[in-house]
Amino acid sequence: MLLIHVPKLTNRLGYTLKVVFNHLLKAEYSITTDEEYFLKWDDAKLSYGPKRLGDSVFIKNHPLLFQTTIEEQEPHAECRDGQWMLYPVYGRDMDFDFDPLAATFFMVTRYEEYLPHREDEHGRFNASESLAWKAGFLDQPVVDQWARLIRSKIVERFPGYDMPKQLYTFVQTVDIDAAWRYLHKGTFRTLVGMARDLFSRRQPDEVARRIKVLMHKEEDPFDTFDYIIDRHQRVPGSYLLFFVLLADYGQYDKPASFLNRHTRELVQHLGDYAKMGLHPGYHSLEQPMRLDTEKKRLESIIHRTVVRGRYHFLRLRLPRSYRIMQHAGIRHDYTMGYADAVGFRAGISVPYPFYDVERDHENDLLIHPFCVMDTTLKKYLNLSPAEGLEEYKRLIDLVRKVDGTFCCIVHNQNLNELDGWAGWKDTYEKMVEYAGNKQVTT
Repeated sequence: MLLIHVPKLTNRLGYTLKVVFNHLLKAEYSITTDEEYFLKWDDAKLSYGPKRLGDSVFIKNHPLLFQTTIEEQEPHAECRDGQWMLYPVYGRDMDFDFDPLAATFFMVTRYEEYLPHREDEHGRFNASESLAWKAGFLDQPVVDQWARLIRSKIVERFPGYDMPKQLYTFVQTVDIDAAWRYLHKGTFRTLVGMARDLFSRRQPDEVARRIKVLMHKEEDPFDTFDYIIDRHQRVPGSYLLFFVLLADYGQYDKPASFLNRHTRELVQHLGDYAKMGLHPGYHSLEQPMRLDTEKKRLESIIHRTVVRGRYHFLRLRLPRSYRIMQHAGIRHDYTMGYADAVGFRAGISVPYPFYDVERDHENDLLIHPFCVMDTTLKKYLNLSPAEGLEEYKRLIDLVRKVDGTFCCIVHNQNLNELDGWAGWKDTYEKMVEYAGNKQVTT
């Protein structure tokens, strides 16, 4: 048992210790404010505060974790010997020249997103607004790295202490924005699509392809679901999740109707092979009742309570988005990441609990961050399939190095050779194979 001494236990500090030692290091620990009891402890121990206590590992604190209000922050990001750090501290007899716990809290709570910032046209906090992007460490799982620094100091100081081993994990998530390109759209949408093909001078084979699919002479190009399941089953120990868009049809939401028999059969089929989650529609952020309605739709199809979600268009606005999810009964969110850049929005790769900084309180919603999305690689970064594969591998290697969780987003509709996606199916196959390799670099 690791004993941790703190001068005062605040909500912020208790939460941060939980993230570091429970969610990242998988270590058992106890917290005390009794200095005399701590000094007599004869096992591994860590002191967090203004001074070192006895022979403990010592982290000198920054004031952040003892505050209760939202204030402007100056974390002072810098890189030393290849390791990024925030919140430098000064003095003698320290094991760290920065406060990794304050840095962890700043990153995982997305503290800066509670401060004034610009939003894009979809109301999102873009990567370019973040400290991590501006300083240059967005592509690093810095929180995982800081936890390993703490772990190494404890093991070095207390060699007899048995710190548990973490395991690398691969989680593949699939957003179903449109299950089919041509099929099962209803008569009106099918006729409109046909007219658009004829009069918009699209590629000549578009009309012929649509007709062949509608006559069941060709597979619908967006119907790649069995292919995805097959690739997943070749990677034992990995996880597969589908997020289904069941919003009403609109400018940004264009799913097949949830009342459509084929939609219901597809969702039920996918539920036999993977975990299912809701992809709340675009307007659920402004109109929370839509999320409740869409959740009930999915539950009526799979006959199970829906506890997983990821906002369509990644419309994550803190703390509103997570409060809406919690109110609707969603317990696992998969929205934490950026559309316009790859990397670690919260600096962390593993799931961790949501902390509402406005209310200064930990919540029971578990956040599952992702670090890369297929459309980011192609549409935002303009990478070729070969360049995209190298980016996948680079991120996978970074996560493996910290024994973290590599979570990615792909779309069923992007695994075809149409609309500029030629070659990306092969990239996907190679990514899954590479990510599924259990060899861990330490």
